Amino acid sequence: MPQWNCACENCSLARRDPKLVRTQDSLLVHGEPRHLVVNASPDILRQIQATPELWPREKRGTQIGAIVLTNGDLDHVLGLFSLRESQPLTVYATERVWRGLMEQNAIARTLARFDDQLSFRRLALGVATDVPEVGVTITAFAAPGKPPVHLPGDAQPEDNVALRIERGGKVVTVATALKDVRAVSLDGSDVVFLDGTFFSSDELVSQKLGVARAEDMAHQPLKVSLPVLEGLRGRRILTHVNNSNPILRESSEEGAWVERMGWEIAYDGMEMDA
Repeated sequence: MPQWNCACENCSLARRDPKLVRTQDSLLVHGEPRHLVVNASPDILRQIQATPELWPREKRGTQIGAIVLTNGDLDHVLGLFSLRESQPLTVYATERVWRGLMEQNAIARTLARFDDQLSFRRLALGVATDVPEVGVTITAFAAPGKPPVHLPGDAQPEDNVALRIERGGKVVTVATALKDVRAVSLDGSDVVFLDGTFFSSDELVSQKLGVARAEDMAHQPLKVSLPVLEGLRGRRILTHVNNSNPILRESSEEGAWVERMGWEIAYDGMEMDA
């Protein structure tokens, strides 16, 4: 936010107030010896520049130990193409997401300039996978949603996943694209990052920004999802928030309601300990 072609209330305010600006959804998990990036957003170069922990320590290199993808949506994979300067990278994803990204995509050749420019590590649903580059364990589980338009065929369980990230007895769950919160287990997490895309079902329609409802885009509106999760423990954070969502305005009734429900709203540079 602001979206390049949008003059909604939120975007108009953000153009005048830098504090309201948001880059696209991405998450950094600090690790040893290097760090894990969850989803490579189109804004990844700006995000790396704003994060000293990811600045290179040598003439050519990166502190990114691995990148994990929760789906093949463009807002989660386009950043990979900004990291094409002959730098070896390791990517964790489901088999289906990897095929859609690398085998059915001509521009992926720019990420195959030499052998193992991108090293693929498969995430199998329900199987704990060690990420030695970072020192964490990741378990992916199906999070029913809508596959991106560039992936052919019917929706498959591997199209969209939530992640359980574990280290030292602490658990972070990432579920940032979700059709129904009842379809995944968020219990037992120290921190939950949840899909906060839309506040209400008719958000785009009521603001004359589109004709699709939240459910048409496989996002459960917060008015429905948060009451279902009222007993959830741990730190709870909303991310992947659409530029139309009124919770992004500090003075909004919707934002106040979200906070009363025990949820925080993510912002650029937000840091936390699990």
